[in-house]
Amino acid sequence: MEPARVDPAGPEPGVLFLAELREQPDVLTRLAGREREFEAAAARLRRPEVRVVRIVGHGSSDNAGTYGTYAFGLIAGLTAFRDSIALPVYYGTALEAADSCVIALSQSGRTPDVVNYVERAQQAGAPTIAITNDPGSPLADAAEAVVALEAGEERAVAATKTYSAELAALALLAAHAAGRGPRYHEGLRETAQLLAEALPGLEAATAAAAQQLVDARRMLVLGRGPEYATAREVALKLLETAHLTAAPFTATDFGHGPVAVLEPGDPVWAIAVDDPSLPTVVEAIGRANAAGGAVVVTGSAANAIEGARISIPLPQAPLPWLGPLLSIIPGQLFAAALAGARGLDPDRPRGLAKVTVVP
Repeated sequence: MEPARVDPAGPEPGVLFLAELREQPDVLTRLAGREREFEAAAARLRRPEVRVVRIVGHGSSDNAGTYGTYAFGLIAGLTAFRDSIALPVYYGTALEAADSCVIALSQSGRTPDVVNYVERAQQAGAPTIAITNDPGSPLADAAEAVVALEAGEERAVAATKTYSAELAALALLAAHAAGRGPRYHEGLRETAQLLAEALPGLEAATAAAAQQLVDARRMLVLGRGPEYATAREVALKLLETAHLTAAPFTATDFGHGPVAVLEPGDPVWAIAVDDPSLPTVVEAIGRANAAGGAVVVTGSAANAIEGARISIPLPQAPLPWLGPLLSIIPGQLFAAALAGARGLDPDRPRGLAKVTVVP
């Protein structure tokens, strides 16, 4: 089937996607100003019986959950994992969650099986927190506490501002659980300012990269640690908006098989940041170069990487573990630019709707 192409008589393609993407500094700034609300919600994470954080969601929200597993571990010292929705909801397994705090992520708050999971967690005695852009949604009604993203209506099908808002919400909850809330609220304000300043240059750089890679058939996307969430979300954006076959891998997993599929000229998107995972990313980039891949490197350590075909550096985040709020932006912009270069409309991906409804 041929991809859905832009209708010359229709609205300008990508207007909504780019407009919402550019709203992200304001969205993050608003979240940074809600310290009391996050402190109140995070009280559930500080209950003495809570030893584990269970995170559930679909699509971009699931990718944000990947970040959450690192945020709670690195900021708050809590064990966190992305739990299976299917096991209790579809297969009827018992949800033993009395020692857990459940965090459910859904931009719309209307995905039935996520709501069902939260209801079961409540019945099992677990404190529950909903992170959603709709505080009047069924998910918000089902949860004990609600963190409203307040990102404004997101009309483009592919999520941008709600994804980064979910990351910020998870970081702030983890910070309040650790008694470090005020510093992370200030760090989020600083990150939003860095993002606002960097956006124009990033738009130009990713547009140029899209022109170079417009004929790409597939792309591997590499990240490590908290940036594996970025790799997952960049791959999703490329799949749904530019119809590019993209697959995310950790930098370590890349060398355990995926490198074998690379052919000369195949692009590899690598996220390189100044954190303890950087050596594994550098090693993966070396393997990609040796296989003839066209490496695109982004992140705060991009300028330190040798052999990249395209380098898109980013500023260093003011606090550890806020970097993914910056590193997702080049991937979002590149997806929009590549879709446009291919004659596609990132506002209206073929076969997708805004609300994920799982029967």
